[in-house]
Amino acid sequence: MAIKKYSSYKQIEEDLEILKLEREIYFQKTFLRIDKIKESILPSKSVSFLGNLYSKAFSGTYGTVLKIAIPYVINWYINKKRGN
Repeated sequence: MAIKKYSSYKQIEEDLEILKLEREIYFQKTFLRIDKIKESILPSKSVSFLGNLYSKAFSGTYGTVLKIAIPYVINWYINKKRGN
């Protein structure tokens, strides 16, 4: 790495300003990467939509009947496949 020689304080200040901006760009890129990672880890809007749909479908009398009936249907299907 070559040592840069400055002939004025203005050149030093310009290089410091460039370094400051490069540092800010680096931090912004890092924060953007972190946000993208968060988005990939956290549930998306579609997942929350499905959760809302599920809660609406399984609420009320119809939902209660489904909650009771579904385990029996699954059990019947499993036993049917086994031949019991």
